[in-house]
Amino acid sequence: MIDAMYNHVRGSYVCSSNHGPGIGPIPLLPVEEGDGWEDADVTTDSASSETPERRPRRRRWLRVLALTVALLVLSGAGAAWWLYERLDGNIKTDTRTTNELRKYEAERPVAVVRDAQNILLIGSDNRGGKGNGKYGQDTGTQRSDTTILLHLQADGKSATAVSIPRDLMVDIPSCTGPDGTRAKARFAQFNWAFEFGGAACTIRTVEKLTGIRLDHHMIVDFRGFKKMVNAVGGVEVCLKEPIDDDEAHLKLPAGRQTLRGEQALGYVRARYSIGDGSDTERIGRQQQFLGSLVKKLQSNGVLLNPRRLYPVLDAATSSLTTDPGLNSLKDLYDLARGIRHIPREKIRFLTIPRQPYTYDRNRDELVQPDADRLFRQLRLDHPVSVAKTVTHASGDDPKSEKSERSTPYEGTTAAHDMCE
Repeated sequence: MIDAMYNHVRGSYVCSSNHGPGIGPIPLLPVEEGDGWEDADVTTDSASSETPERRPRRRRWLRVLALTVALLVLSGAGAAWWLYERLDGNIKTDTRTTNELRKYEAERPVAVVRDAQNILLIGSDNRGGKGNGKYGQDTGTQRSDTTILLHLQADGKSATAVSIPRDLMVDIPSCTGPDGTRAKARFAQFNWAFEFGGAACTIRTVEKLTGIRLDHHMIVDFRGFKKMVNAVGGVEVCLKEPIDDDEAHLKLPAGRQTLRGEQALGYVRARYSIGDGSDTERIGRQQQFLGSLVKKLQSNGVLLNPRRLYPVLDAATSSLTTDPGLNSLKDLYDLARGIRHIPREKIRFLTIPRQPYTYDRNRDELVQPDADRLFRQLRLDHPVSVAKTVTHASGDDPKSEKSERSTPYEGTTAAHDMCE
């Protein structure tokens, strides 16, 4: 749909701005006198027997036909233009982060593999906005409730989504917050970086932790997540046991079911009422949910159905804040289209290798050398494998190619069925 819309707009207009084309001439059929139409050679018997009285009538009919065609072209191009501009205008651009990162260019990692992309997806726990107040008081600050490093291989044949636990203890650099306040460098839990310095501080923290250059970032809040799930008609999950969680505002029976809006948000946020109550288990549940969401987006029922695709695009574009490199509809659609063609078993979800922090079991720390090996694989665009259960490596050289090939990470793929 968007390919057709975009090409139709480009074909009907000439470019006049950064976010869309401007109107241009549309050729009409030649119908005026003297243009050669009425002087064309006529050789058939029926044409030669045409009376002079019928010729003006024929020319009038051709003028009406040409005018009708012109109006149809104009209306179609106008509708495509309106839709494109509406979706394109939905996207919010995070120029502050881009400007802040420029100040620290010298300390940022260098991209190693051309055409490979690393995108930081930040799920903000901002409680402002309609319908979000029930999840807690809006204190005017926010933290990254969910953060995922999405690596797209240069050959376009696989994608790896790496979750970063919010309680992971990391080195957070000195950062400037949105209000201009300067926060000192500290060793603290990861999601404080977003609270202290927004996306720029989070990006610098991830780059310092992994050594991976981040090309782009996207931010989505509670409301945006709910809109996206509703736009695809809900996401299927399978529960081994019932859920009754007051904090997540969630009550669900066991078994296979489709979750929408509020229920979906409660499901990915629920923690203490499911399993062992750990953030690690919640991350695993989020990854399974994202895998089901990818299945839905890849299905013909969504991406090839204009009536279902437009609400998805409207929800996605109105829910996102991106860097200037992804702030157009075409940029986002090209990204989504690339992911759509990746086989589901090649779309992997995993968590940074972690374990309880030595000095506080409510926090996490990296497991080495597993974490460094993973970061190196992503940095060099090497393939990553996942398995349902794994044992951590001990004493392996993280730079060993044999170690990379033989050691999977605990995780799942978009091909996995939650009910298996």
